[in-house]
Amino acid sequence: MRNQSILALLMMLLSVAMVSAQEKPMSLYDLKTNSLDGKPVELSEFKGKVVLIVNLASKCGLTPQYAGLEKLYGTYKDQGFLILGFPCNDFNGQEPGTPAEIQTFCTTKYKVTFPLFEKVSVKGSNISPVYQFLETNHPAPEWNFHKYLIGKDGKVIDSFSSRMVPEDPKIRTAIEAALK
Repeated sequence: MRNQSILALLMMLLSVAMVSAQEKPMSLYDLKTNSLDGKPVELSEFKGKVVLIVNLASKCGLTPQYAGLEKLYGTYKDQGFLILGFPCNDFNGQEPGTPAEIQTFCTTKYKVTFPLFEKVSVKGSNISPVYQFLETNHPAPEWNFHKYLIGKDGKVIDSFSSRMVPEDPKIRTAIEAALK
Protein backbone atom coordinates (compact mmCIF):
# COMPACT_ATOMS: atom_id res chain seq x y z
CA MET A 1 0.00 0.00 0.00
CA ARG A 2 2.79 2.41 0.95
CA ASN A 3 4.69 1.63 -2.29
CA GLN A 4 1.54 2.36 -4.29
CA SER A 5 1.17 5.76 -2.54
CA ILE A 6 4.80 6.63 -3.23
CA LEU A 7 4.45 5.51 -6.84
CA ALA A 8 1.28 7.59 -7.24
CA LEU A 9 3.02 10.63 -5.76
CA LEU A 10 6.02 10.19 -8.06
CA MET A 11 3.74 9.87 -11.10
CA MET A 12 1.91 13.04 -10.10
CA LEU A 13 5.20 14.96 -9.65
CA LEU A 14 6.47 13.70 -13.01
CA SER A 15 3.25 14.83 -14.66
CA VAL A 16 3.55 18.31 -13.13
CA ALA A 17 7.20 18.54 -14.21
CA MET A 18 6.31 17.52 -17.77
CA VAL A 19 3.53 20.13 -17.98
CA SER A 20 5.87 22.82 -16.60
CA ALA A 21 8.57 21.90 -19.10
CA GLN A 22 6.06 22.06 -21.95
CA GLU A 23 4.84 25.50 -20.87
CA LYS A 24 8.29 27.08 -20.81
CA PRO A 25 9.18 28.18 -24.34
CA MET A 26 12.53 26.99 -25.60
CA SER A 27 12.74 29.67 -28.29
CA LEU A 28 10.93 32.78 -29.46
CA TYR A 29 9.39 30.61 -32.16
CA ASP A 30 7.40 28.62 -29.58
CA LEU A 31 5.31 31.71 -28.80
CA LYS A 32 2.22 33.39 -30.19
CA THR A 33 1.16 37.01 -30.00
CA ASN A 34 -1.17 39.38 -31.83
CA SER A 35 -0.42 41.89 -34.54
CA LEU A 36 -1.23 45.54 -33.89
CA ASP A 37 -4.58 45.03 -35.59
CA GLY A 38 -5.39 42.13 -33.22
CA LYS A 39 -4.77 39.17 -35.53
CA PRO A 40 -3.04 36.12 -34.01
CA VAL A 41 0.58 35.62 -35.10
CA GLU A 42 2.62 32.46 -34.64
CA LEU A 43 6.17 33.69 -34.10
CA SER A 44 7.34 30.44 -35.70
CA GLU A 45 6.68 32.16 -39.04
CA PHE A 46 9.89 34.11 -38.41
CA LYS A 47 11.98 30.97 -37.85
CA GLY A 48 15.38 31.20 -39.50
CA LYS A 49 15.43 35.02 -39.34
CA VAL A 50 17.54 37.26 -37.13
CA VAL A 51 15.11 39.37 -35.12
CA LEU A 52 15.43 42.57 -33.11
CA ILE A 53 12.54 43.01 -30.66
CA VAL A 54 11.95 46.53 -29.35
CA ASN A 55 9.42 47.95 -26.89
CA LEU A 56 8.18 51.19 -28.46
CA ALA A 57 6.52 54.42 -27.33
CA SER A 58 5.34 57.45 -29.28
CA LYS A 59 5.55 60.06 -26.51
CA CYS A 60 9.07 59.37 -25.25
CA GLY A 61 12.29 61.35 -25.53
CA LEU A 62 13.69 58.28 -27.33
CA THR A 63 10.87 58.14 -29.90
CA PRO A 64 13.19 59.46 -32.67
CA GLN A 65 14.81 55.98 -32.51
CA TYR A 66 11.96 54.89 -34.80
CA ALA A 67 13.88 56.50 -37.67
CA GLY A 68 17.07 54.59 -36.82
CA LEU A 69 15.15 51.34 -36.43
CA GLU A 70 13.54 51.78 -39.84
CA LYS A 71 16.93 52.54 -41.39
CA LEU A 72 18.42 49.44 -39.71
CA TYR A 73 15.52 47.36 -40.99
CA GLY A 74 15.98 48.69 -44.52
CA THR A 75 19.69 47.89 -44.44
CA TYR A 76 19.38 44.24 -43.39
CA LYS A 77 15.85 43.02 -44.22
CA ASP A 78 16.88 41.46 -47.52
CA GLN A 79 19.49 39.41 -45.65
CA GLY A 80 16.96 37.74 -43.34
CA PHE A 81 16.61 40.40 -40.63
CA LEU A 82 13.40 41.58 -39.00
CA ILE A 83 12.45 44.13 -36.39
CA LEU A 84 9.38 43.32 -34.32
CA GLY A 85 7.97 46.37 -32.56
CA PHE A 86 5.88 46.04 -29.42
CA PRO A 87 4.26 49.28 -28.23
CA CYS A 88 4.43 49.57 -24.46
CA ASN A 89 2.79 51.96 -22.00
CA ASP A 90 4.69 50.76 -18.91
CA PHE A 91 7.02 53.75 -18.56
CA ASN A 92 5.26 56.98 -17.55
CA GLY A 93 2.33 56.27 -19.85
CA GLN A 94 4.38 57.19 -22.92
CA GLU A 95 2.34 55.02 -25.31
CA PRO A 96 -1.27 55.93 -24.59
CA GLY A 97 -2.50 55.44 -28.17
CA THR A 98 -4.99 52.99 -29.56
CA PRO A 99 -3.75 50.47 -32.11
CA ALA A 100 -5.04 52.69 -34.94
CA GLU A 101 -3.34 55.78 -33.48
CA ILE A 102 -0.07 53.89 -33.03
CA GLN A 103 -0.20 52.58 -36.61
CA THR A 104 -0.92 56.05 -38.02
CA PHE A 105 1.82 57.67 -35.95
CA CYS A 106 4.44 55.09 -36.93
CA THR A 107 3.65 55.04 -40.63
CA THR A 108 3.13 58.76 -41.18
CA LYS A 109 5.75 60.32 -38.90
CA TYR A 110 8.53 57.69 -39.21
CA LYS A 111 7.51 55.69 -42.32
CA VAL A 112 7.79 52.45 -40.32
CA THR A 113 7.50 49.30 -42.45
CA PHE A 114 8.66 46.67 -39.93
CA PRO A 115 5.94 44.60 -38.23
CA LEU A 116 4.15 46.11 -35.24
CA PHE A 117 2.41 44.03 -32.62
CA GLU A 118 -0.16 44.55 -29.91
CA LYS A 119 0.60 46.88 -27.03
CA VAL A 120 2.17 44.78 -24.28
CA SER A 121 3.40 45.02 -20.76
CA VAL A 122 7.11 44.34 -20.37
CA LYS A 123 7.10 44.15 -16.58
CA GLY A 124 4.88 43.33 -13.64
CA SER A 125 2.09 40.83 -13.25
CA ASN A 126 0.71 41.42 -16.75
CA ILE A 127 4.03 40.88 -18.56
CA SER A 128 3.54 39.43 -22.03
CA PRO A 129 4.77 35.89 -22.70
CA VAL A 130 7.18 37.30 -25.29
CA TYR A 131 8.85 39.50 -22.68
CA GLN A 132 8.79 36.72 -20.07
CA PHE A 133 10.83 34.68 -22.53
CA LEU A 134 13.18 37.56 -23.44
CA GLU A 135 13.90 38.33 -19.80
CA THR A 136 14.73 34.73 -18.86
CA ASN A 137 18.49 35.31 -19.15
CA HIS A 138 18.68 38.98 -20.10
CA PRO A 139 17.82 42.22 -18.29
CA ALA A 140 14.31 43.55 -18.31
CA PRO A 141 13.75 46.85 -20.09
CA GLU A 142 14.38 49.81 -17.84
CA TRP A 143 12.72 52.14 -20.34
CA ASN A 144 11.23 52.32 -23.82
CA PHE A 145 13.30 51.24 -26.86
CA HIS A 146 15.16 48.40 -25.12
CA LYS A 147 16.36 45.98 -27.82
CA TYR A 148 16.73 42.19 -27.80
CA LEU A 149 18.61 40.45 -30.59
CA ILE A 150 17.32 36.98 -31.41
CA GLY A 151 19.30 34.45 -33.47
CA LYS A 152 17.98 32.30 -36.30
CA ASP A 153 17.37 29.55 -33.74
CA GLY A 154 14.99 31.75 -31.73
CA LYS A 155 17.32 32.22 -28.77
CA VAL A 156 18.28 35.61 -27.34
CA ILE A 157 21.83 36.53 -28.38
CA ASP A 158 22.13 39.91 -26.68
CA SER A 159 20.18 42.89 -25.42
CA PHE A 160 20.87 46.59 -25.76
CA SER A 161 19.77 49.39 -23.47
CA SER A 162 17.25 52.00 -24.44
CA ARG A 163 19.96 54.63 -24.67
CA MET A 164 21.88 52.67 -27.32
CA VAL A 165 20.68 54.03 -30.65
CA PRO A 166 19.95 51.63 -33.50
CA GLU A 167 22.87 53.08 -35.48
CA ASP A 168 25.37 52.07 -32.79
CA PRO A 169 28.18 49.97 -34.31
CA LYS A 170 27.80 47.39 -31.53
CA ILE A 171 24.23 46.64 -32.65
CA ARG A 172 25.18 46.51 -36.33
CA THR A 173 28.14 44.21 -35.61
CA ALA A 174 25.93 41.87 -33.58
CA ILE A 175 23.30 41.75 -36.34
CA GLU A 176 25.91 41.08 -39.03
CA ALA A 177 27.47 38.28 -36.97
CA ALA A 178 24.03 36.69 -36.40
CA LEU A 179 23.20 36.88 -40.10
CA LYS A 180 26.30 34.84 -41.08
